[in-house]
Amino acid sequence: MTHRPRLLLWTDQTAAYIDAIEAAGLADRVAIDSLARKEKPSPDQLAQTEALMAVGVPPGLLPAMPKLRWAQAMTAGVEGWLALPDLPPHLTLTCARGTHRESMPENIMGALFYVAKPYAAAVANQKQLKWVHSVAQPLTGKTLAILGLGVIGQEVARLANAFGMRVIGTKRRPAPMAKVAEVLPPERTPDVLAQADFLLLLLPATAATDNFINAERLQMMKPGAWLLNFGRGHSIKDDDLIAAVKAKTIAGAMLDVFRQEPLAAEHPFWTTEGIIVLPHIGGPHPRRDTIVARLLVDNLGRFLEGAPLREVVDRKAGY
Repeated sequence: MTHRPRLLLWTDQTAAYIDAIEAAGLADRVAIDSLARKEKPSPDQLAQTEALMAVGVPPGLLPAMPKLRWAQAMTAGVEGWLALPDLPPHLTLTCARGTHRESMPENIMGALFYVAKPYAAAVANQKQLKWVHSVAQPLTGKTLAILGLGVIGQEVARLANAFGMRVIGTKRRPAPMAKVAEVLPPERTPDVLAQADFLLLLLPATAATDNFINAERLQMMKPGAWLLNFGRGHSIKDDDLIAAVKAKTIAGAMLDVFRQEPLAAEHPFWTTEGIIVLPHIGGPHPRRDTIVARLLVDNLGRFLEGAPLREVVDRKAGY
């Protein structure tokens, strides 16, 4: 009998993944186990699993899976996986990079419109029965600077360009990019900050990006610039941002990610005028599992054929 590798789907909603595997014609080539996130793998699952899909795993688990060769993270960020003290060096870890492409760019464009247009003020005035004439600020001709020009950043650049915005940004390995006027290395960040009317953070959580936006870099920005963070909360030094917004060093900030989530009720982000708190709405999608399932099935087919996997994590880079 032909060997069928064991795949463990360690998540609460597995229907989309099982359906996708069946639709791809792979169901007969793999043995699928499903496990709710609150449950622990059985001794048999630990001993026999060769491929794993999960949001994350606790310390001590991966070394107890001697046959495990590939782990598919269900999120783009893998800092939790890389922080494991016992992450096996031979294990191929892939992430869900790119699976937010159908949701996050639209939400980022919504954020740009929210801070540029007076809709929020109009709604507030309506509650007081006040007619206050105002002039919407155009996005056309403004510079959107993106730190972290990955898949999401490239799609945002395409959409922003359609509205007449000039897009620049940084990328670890800079190369010409469609709809982006300048792609610069991280060392040229000061040049990018100085030009930004809107600064979008899409940085991964690594040692190099921790507290990346601090008082020194905020001083490099225009007084009228807005900061939007849809990447990782760790990339901002919270106290420095609060001070910069209060001092009008920059015009304001819209934040969708934080060091700790949910954001604590006592955190000053909630009450600082000029800072808008979003409850991490940038990436979620009503059909999120269906989108991630496409990547899982693609990688599963590659895994079964012994071909290179997609979105392999660079452990040294941290993403």
